[in-house]
Amino acid sequence: VQLQASGGGLVQAGDSLRVSCKASGSTFGRSIMGWFRQAPGKDREFVAGVSRSGASTRYSDSVKGRFTISRDNDKRMVYLQLNSLKPEDTAVYYCAAYSRAILTSPIYDAPEMYDIWGQGTQVTVSS
Repeated sequence: VQLQASGGGLVQAGDSLRVSCKASGSTFGRSIMGWFRQAPGKDREFVAGVSRSGASTRYSDSVKGRFTISRDNDKRMVYLQLNSLKPEDTAVYYCAAYSRAILTSPIYDAPEMYDIWGQGTQVTVSS
């Protein structure tokens, strides 16, 4: 699986944005997918994850209720809808795949569990 993120940009506080991740490769449908972000001077942090089927999701407390992750396995796409954006959401957003997932695997929030990473897309929220 190879991943390519897109859709970032400069927005104002309160605005919405959708970032996308295009996957190539036959293992996409068997991978748990996650979105992470990294702000300058900070560690990479988990934002959201989605199960292989898309039926289960997990969010960090900081984005719960504002962000929505989804996937389209037919198109090999993962999306992150970002609503009610805040300046503290400013970061590079990365999509990642846990390609060794099995049916009972949980959605991990630890970046070291994800073995495939995209290049990242910058989201900047001005106040």
